[in-house]
Amino acid sequence: MAYTKLADVLVPDIWAQYVIERTAAKSAVLQSGIAENVSGNETVAAGLNGGRTVNLPFYQDLSGDDEVIDDSDDITVNKIDTEKDVGAVLMRAKAFGSSDLAGDLSGDDPMGAIADRFADYWVRMYQKILISTLNGALASATSNVLDISALSGAASDFDGEAFIDAAALLGDTQDMLAAMAVHSATYSTMKKQGLIAFIPDDEGKETIPTYQGKRLIVDDNMPVSTGTYTSYLFGLNSIAYAEGTPKVPAAVDRDELTGGGQEFIVNRKKLVMHPRGIAWTPGSGVPAKATPSNTELAASGNWNKVYETKNIRIVQFKHTLSA
Repeated sequence: MAYTKLADVLVPDIWAQYVIERTAAKSAVLQSGIAENVSGNETVAAGLNGGRTVNLPFYQDLSGDDEVIDDSDDITVNKIDTEKDVGAVLMRAKAFGSSDLAGDLSGDDPMGAIADRFADYWVRMYQKILISTLNGALASATSNVLDISALSGAASDFDGEAFIDAAALLGDTQDMLAAMAVHSATYSTMKKQGLIAFIPDDEGKETIPTYQGKRLIVDDNMPVSTGTYTSYLFGLNSIAYAEGTPKVPAAVDRDELTGGGQEFIVNRKKLVMHPRGIAWTPGSGVPAKATPSNTELAASGNWNKVYETKNIRIVQFKHTLSA
């Protein structure tokens, strides 16, 4: 009896690229303007092609007072200093067997169904990576943190004025804020306060929630601890993002012995998702495996601030919610 197998409908290289494109299209993080694709950067490309970190060099700001011009003195020539930001290369993988996908194989577009399912999966994983990274990085950049959670009464609660105070940590670059990531409970509070606006997406099919003009990313992986909620505000291009190419990005196969016969598909990712201005500087023994885990990314001791506060363009905002 003839039947459709994964290998009949999926060409691994083409399918892997399709999943990358679908993941980017579905990800609010990548679509909100906060992530800058730095795949074309030569140092990033070199790191992704063979290394555990990528260097992101930058120029320091110009400094020093001006000079009064006088015909008896020469003008002093000063230099511009350079520094480097460092991001961690991440390698991740996931495999699914045909038992999980059997229902989809009978549809009209099995490749699309499988790709969409995997794309949705990677969107969730990318957001977990980003949140873990931010938790660790911002704990080392305390000038970019507003914590009102210990204030008395309603002063610790999220509201519009507190949001403005959080944005104000970025000084004159706060107008570049493009998005905010919040827990669904915080999102519900925002809706109750009547400050949520909805705008259509590019295709006019779905509505995108915004708060004071900033796109909202709602994710229940946002940290919650004893009533304290952590939200993040993002400026434009505040996250450096790049996708590399693992040696075997995707593979399909069949095991005749397991469970009476099983088809499976494996998807591998090599990526950088780095908060600009806070360098990955792990201590001895980190990472424990070839590349960092989410737990290691979330450890503050593995990060070091290298930009001045307003140029980092990320704010961690800790607050409670009104009853």
